Amino acid sequence: MTTEKTSEPQVPTVAPATASNWRSWWENIQILIIALILALLIRVFVAEPRYIPSDSMLPTLHVGDRLVVEKLSYRLHPPEFGDIVVFDPPPQLQMQGYAKDQAFIKRVIGRPGQTVSVSQGIVYVDQHPLKEAYIAASPNYTLQPVQVPEGTVFVMGDNRNNSNDSHVWGFLPQENIIGRAWFRFYPFRRLGFVALNPEE
Repeated sequence: MTTEKTSEPQVPTVAPATASNWRSWWENIQILIIALILALLIRVFVAEPRYIPSDSMLPTLHVGDRLVVEKLSYRLHPPEFGDIVVFDPPPQLQMQGYAKDQAFIKRVIGRPGQTVSVSQGIVYVDQHPLKEAYIAASPNYTLQPVQVPEGTVFVMGDNRNNSNDSHVWGFLPQENIIGRAWFRFYPFRRLGFVALNPEE
């Protein structure tokens, strides 16, 4: 009489973590940390995405447009005529109830030392009328000549009659400017660079 030897069930085992496994995990964590730091630095110093929440820049920018706002240019030179700038609200707007970090977007019309006025539907800079094919409609208000102080710019929305801009609250300190609208990446059918300096 023979007896059959029954084999015991095999229990799967897990190999203990080796030094090379831990080294691989640590390298991946380091890469992730570096990527996060680079992304943060790029957002703070180079560029960041923004969206358009209002129709004050029609027809140039529409509600819901997604933009890349680049931040390097104004470290090299001041804002120029026609630049579309994103900025933190100055004290005048904060007194109206806007949050300190509620960004606005407008077009630079007057630079330091220049005089801006609005008369009979035309914007004048240093008494020269602007030819503004990019606006929604001619402004239906009057603005007496004002000279732009040093360290500030005069900004206006392209939708002149529906824009809370410098003709309402005054001059924008350049230190409040976050950057300039550079590239529209959404919607895809309107993908492309944002037009600057429209009269050139």
